[in-house]
Amino acid sequence: MLRIWSLIVLLSLPVMAGAGEFSGPVRVIDADTIDVGTTRVRLHGIDAPEMDQECQTAQGVAFECGRWAADQVRTLFQNRLARCQQVDIDRYGRTVARCLVGDVDMGREIVSLGLAFAYTRYSEAYVLDEKGAAVNSRGLHAMRVQSPAQFRALRTKGRTAPDPACVIKGNISKNGRIFHVPGQEFYDRTGIDIARGERWFCSAAAARAAGWRPAQR
Repeated sequence: MLRIWSLIVLLSLPVMAGAGEFSGPVRVIDADTIDVGTTRVRLHGIDAPEMDQECQTAQGVAFECGRWAADQVRTLFQNRLARCQQVDIDRYGRTVARCLVGDVDMGREIVSLGLAFAYTRYSEAYVLDEKGAAVNSRGLHAMRVQSPAQFRALRTKGRTAPDPACVIKGNISKNGRIFHVPGQEFYDRTGIDIARGERWFCSAAAARAAGWRPAQR
């Protein structure tokens, strides 16, 4: 009788995932970062435009490609159940993982549709998928787009003023020439790219005189 009772208890226990495996509903943060249940996940082997990154259409029109790519991924996967296998932990504490929704490899699907690039620094898994997207001008491959890694490097480089007396950021975006002063909402994340004609200013008056207008927040 004891053996039967022990077997019943054993069968009633939940099935545990293997080491490094987890699952849950998807919440899309951006085109290469998601929440799976309560776990923040950076999808392994892909690199998507940053949320504040802009691209240009073939006609030269500025386009918020980071937000666009995130919206496309959200349409594909939001609230669906993902099964993931952990690969690593990145420097921000996020779980780096490969994830499946049904039988679909999320990373492969995102790269195949041109919503992100193969991140060859860490994996060659999606190189052919990227080539297919490029040949067919899918998604980002139909635009003029800076690699996300280069964008991040330039943004980080341009965040700190070379002259501590001149800390006003003269940014150029699809909304025109806008200057940000310390303490405003988007000041810290705004990078200055001198090569694009962006500038540092020593005063708001100097920025206005040069044709920049103040940021609203």
